[in-house]
Amino acid sequence: MSNNTRGARYWVGIWWPVALGILVIAIESTESFGADHTTGPLRALWQFFFGHVRDTSWEVIHHYIRKTGHFFGYGLIGVAWLRAWWMTLRNSKFWTDVMLAMLCTAVMASADEYHQSFLPNRTSSPWDVLLDCTGALILQLLVNIVVRITCSRKLAMAA
Repeated sequence: MSNNTRGARYWVGIWWPVALGILVIAIESTESFGADHTTGPLRALWQFFFGHVRDTSWEVIHHYIRKTGHFFGYGLIGVAWLRAWWMTLRNSKFWTDVMLAMLCTAVMASADEYHQSFLPNRTSSPWDVLLDCTGALILQLLVNIVVRITCSRKLAMAA
């Protein structure tokens, strides 16, 4: 069946993870998810698992938790973009899909940072866009490695 004859259910199945990722990023890009609002809940969670932490230490830990969230959040959306392009452009090469996924991720990350520049309790940084894109690229490459290993094993067992 060609891409042109596939139904709406097929296309929704391909693109819903991307739409969900965009929605999550849009929600997290609000004032409600600024560092001043996430410090309390994240600190409580941290202290539940690891015990009391001093204020000066918490500032550093909180910073790294948020940056790790950037890396993995955009890493996951990058994988969602990769999957969507791979399933949409069935005859494309892996690197074409990666480039499209990276372009979409970079546009999203840039728009997110631009939007945050207008919010009083948020900051905007090109370094965050770089971190977001790095997360997307690394997770896409890891997925590629896992798929190649998994598919190679299945092919070897079938032979």
